[in-house]
Amino acid sequence: MIRDINTKDRYNALFLCTGNSARSIMAEGIMNAKGHPRFTAYSAGSHPSGTVRPEALRQLEQAKIPLAAFRSKSWDEFAQPGAPRMDFVFTVCDNAAHEVCPIWPGHPMTAHWGVPDPAAAKGTEEQIDRAFREAFLSLDRRISLFLNLPLASLSSLAIKREIDSIGRQ
Repeated sequence: MIRDINTKDRYNALFLCTGNSARSIMAEGIMNAKGHPRFTAYSAGSHPSGTVRPEALRQLEQAKIPLAAFRSKSWDEFAQPGAPRMDFVFTVCDNAAHEVCPIWPGHPMTAHWGVPDPAAAKGTEEQIDRAFREAFLSLDRRISLFLNLPLASLSSLAIKREIDSIGRQ
């Protein structure tokens, strides 16, 4: 029997990006810190870079978010048998939003929460740090809005409408 999304008490969320080096990593850390114990977040990339950007880790550290064993990994890990079953999948970069995603077991609810790529920022160290800070704050705001949704009292259609709306903010 498949349980409806709004009758669960624990949820898994996957944040996707192309390289899984900055935005999706920061989103994973934010949701795990703010959403625990109701939410467990993961991140992955369609073409993982193999490294996590130190600037992304610095943003997490400055926010007092534990620096877990973050690593850049492929989204294929989460489409394999035995992988955690996702309830929500969020794309946080424009490239991943337009790619053909794997078929996720359980057909999770999806939304696009595009955030400008701080890893593409050019300029001084301060300008690059500002780009990472802005991406972090945007993700933090969206995740906070999402975590405050009364999932138990919303229909699946209403939840989908809300998570799409959060991505447009």
